[in-house]
This record gives sequence, C-alpha cells and structure tokens, in this order.
Amino acid sequence: MPVIQANGCPIDVEVSGPDNAPVLMLSSSLGTTKHMWDPQMAAFTKDHRVVRYDRRGHGRSGITEGPYSMEMLARDAIAIMDALKLDKVNWLGLSMGGMEGMWLGAKAGNRIDKLILSNTSAHYPDKTMWHTRMDTVGKAGSVAAIADMVINAWLTKDFQTAHPDVTARMKEMMIATPVEGYLGCCAAVRDMDHREILKEIKVPTLIIAGSKDPATNVAAAEFIRDSIPGAKLAVVDAAHIANVEVPEVYAKEVLGFLG
Repeated sequence: MPVIQANGCPIDVEVSGPDNAPVLMLSSSLGTTKHMWDPQMAAFTKDHRVVRYDRRGHGRSGITEGPYSMEMLARDAIAIMDALKLDKVNWLGLSMGGMEGMWLGAKAGNRIDKLILSNTSAHYPDKTMWHTRMDTVGKAGSVAAIADMVINAWLTKDFQTAHPDVTARMKEMMIATPVEGYLGCCAAVRDMDHREILKEIKVPTLIIAGSKDPATNVAAAEFIRDSIPGAKLAVVDAAHIANVEVPEVYAKEVLGFLG
C-alpha cells in the first residue's frame, strides 16, 4: 500500500488486480474508508486494476487544516493518478466520491475514460443540515454523536436487521473518522455547487441511485443525468451506501457499464 503525497497531504492508497488491465479508481462516501468497497473487490479486480484510497482526513490518510473544498479533494485524486503514472482511469465515486467525480469529469475530463456517479448530488441548496451536523460533531468531539442518524440513511432498517455484523462494521468505520477530517469534508459538501459544470462533462457517464436513499434521492440523480449529455441512470433497491446493501447488483451495474 503506497503512501502518496497529494498537495501537502499523505494519502494511503491500495492498488489491486492485473497489472495491465484497465484502471478503475474508487472514491468513497463521507465518513468511510477504502474498505467500504470490500464487497466489490473480488468482482472488480477480475478484469480491472483497482485503485482505492482513504480520502484526506479519513482512515490512514493524513489530516490537514480545514475547511476543504471539492476541488481540493478532486485534485488529490489527480495527484494519486500522477504518482501512479496513470494517464486515464475509469472513475467510480459514491456520495462524496461522486461529487469529486463531477469536478473531474468537467475540469479534468482528459484523465477520465468512463465516469460513474453513485448515490450523489450536485448541490445542497439548504445548508442547515450541514451546519447542524458540523456543530453537533464539533461540540461532541466525535462522529459518534451522529452515528445512529447517519447509519439509518446509509442502510435500510431491513438490511440492518438482516445484517447486524455489516451494519456494525460500517458504524465503526464512521465513528473512527477523525473529527477534523470529517468537518473539513462536511464543509466541502456544504459549499459545493456543481450544477453549472455538469454540462461540461463529455465522457460516458452512468448515474447510480438508491430507490430508498434519503440522503441523495432519485430526483437528485435525475437532475445529474439530465444535465450531462448522454448520461444513463440505473436505480437499485438500496439506501445511501448502495454498494454495501446490494453488492452483487451494484457490481453488475458497474461492470456492465464499463464493458
């Protein structure tokens, strides 16, 4: 696992799969690590060289002073590509990873082959939720203060009941996120507005939405689809962390699009 210096921050990166295969780069949700993608790794690494990493302020990566911006986080991804000597990648980002992907597709489209934007949104017009979340975490000094609320957006109640072990691992991953990194990334999501740049995306794009996702709903996905020329939309039966809730269906959608 290499540690790559990305714009002044050490980023923990993992590379798996066949050396000469097409590259698939994965970017995770707020409050998760690269291990969020564990359910898909066997399927993805069969025919792809997979690059996954812990975002700035998360997991084993470094923490810099916030607030962060979506451009900063997307440029971290470009720094990883540069360090690994990757001219182009297929990009799969869920939630925040999708937000970074929108910026990359619009502003660094020459580095993207195909683009998958999963369970994500281009803009949050009402900032109240983000102010409240950041205030709660900051005062408590731990992401645990919002863990129950967030896990109910991440995974449906039925999934939580049927898979308590998976639910517990996801919750532990969230709680382990450093407060400074979490707040820095919350600010990036709060301040993001990608609505105007979506039309600049020219690469083949797939949007994945969860039919039961309360955080980034199907309407948000439809807006992104309608704003990107030629984009396609797939809706899966899941809440926000769709790749964890319906892992086989999710992998099938991704790999079917990548070809």
